[in-house]
Amino acid sequence: MSSEKNLNNHPCYNVKAKGQFGRVHLPVAPKCNIQCNYCNRKYDCVNESRPGVTSTLLSPDQALVYMGKVLEQEPRISVAGIAGPGDPFANPEETLKTMRLIRNNHPGTILCLSTNGMNLAPHVPELAEIGISHVTITLSAIDPEISQHIYAWVRDGKVLYRGKQGAELLLARQLQAIELLKQHGIRIKINTIVIPGINDHHIPVLAARLRELGVDLHNCIAMIPNPGTAFEHIAEPSKKMMNRIRNEAEQYVPQMRHCTRCRADAVGLLDNDRTAEFRSCLSTCSQLPKPEATVRPYVAVATLEGVLVNQHLGEASRFQIWGEDGQGGYRLIEERPAPPTGGGSLRWLNISRILADCRAILVNDLGDSPREMLKKKGIQPVTMAGFIERGLEAVYTGRGLSTLQGRMRKCSSKGACAGGGNGCG
Repeated sequence: MSSEKNLNNHPCYNVKAKGQFGRVHLPVAPKCNIQCNYCNRKYDCVNESRPGVTSTLLSPDQALVYMGKVLEQEPRISVAGIAGPGDPFANPEETLKTMRLIRNNHPGTILCLSTNGMNLAPHVPELAEIGISHVTITLSAIDPEISQHIYAWVRDGKVLYRGKQGAELLLARQLQAIELLKQHGIRIKINTIVIPGINDHHIPVLAARLRELGVDLHNCIAMIPNPGTAFEHIAEPSKKMMNRIRNEAEQYVPQMRHCTRCRADAVGLLDNDRTAEFRSCLSTCSQLPKPEATVRPYVAVATLEGVLVNQHLGEASRFQIWGEDGQGGYRLIEERPAPPTGGGSLRWLNISRILADCRAILVNDLGDSPREMLKKKGIQPVTMAGFIERGLEAVYTGRGLSTLQGRMRKCSSKGACAGGGNGCG
């Protein structure tokens, strides 16, 4: 993970860094789970500089190639972020895979995400495990009576919520996410879109609440009227209004005053943007063939002491990650925290994401629901008892694997769970 010195090199969070260090936004998240009344996303709109706009989209693997090319030409880039063009957590698999790829290949880079916060909370433990140190949440009102006028709808899974009901749901999710981020030591910036006649009078109240929540930085952004939106006829806030609002909010929480309202494919220093210059590079990388599914190099193990496979998946609070040592043996790569117990199918989904680079998992036992989820995500569950090395040999060589998997009895999710992990869900 980046050192404290490196964390201060984030040009958005530290105005002193903006002339020395830059950022690159990796546009890997096209889908969004809310509709703001000021937002009209256009993927190929090269003359606009505003959030939600990008000239093209990248896959996580393409983003890694692009990141390397950017650093070759602009080594002052200290931050890799995802800011859309939709929402990172409406596209969690692409987002988390991209962040892991950047972390593994460019370990000194600060990792940053910008989100509406609707689906953020379930992923916070994994963000901390990856080493994402900065998260921005767009929160434009702390009162659903006000925010119900800002959003056309909010989507939770396949269900759409409108009006005050949608605003209440979104706010609850945002507050939950902020609390979890603070618990995991992740720095938080709140972006507030200032909309005259809608929430401009409300910003000091919001800022006071942000101070209570422990938010690190507040960024009041003037709304840009966009054709084709519900707010297209609302005038952009004047500089005088924005200065007044920031001065009032600054009594409660530090204000960001150097925001450049970056695109979802922005690259360069804040005061020396090179987005247009890198557009052809971005386009070239988007045309790269997506790699075939690669062989996953690792095996996860549920173990109490690191010698035996002796833990039920439902009980596991962490996983050991093992790989081949290149000399015919095996070595421990690292340990990764498991999501909190309980939570049913969401926990199994989060486990599959945490173990996305693992071909198998060695466990004492597990239920039908997690078994199917892991297999669907390409992770082979192997139930066994005994030495870890014996299970690793079976997985990597394929010899004795079927016999090994048949040694443990089947765990039924219909009855009581054999382990103490609050059931298999």
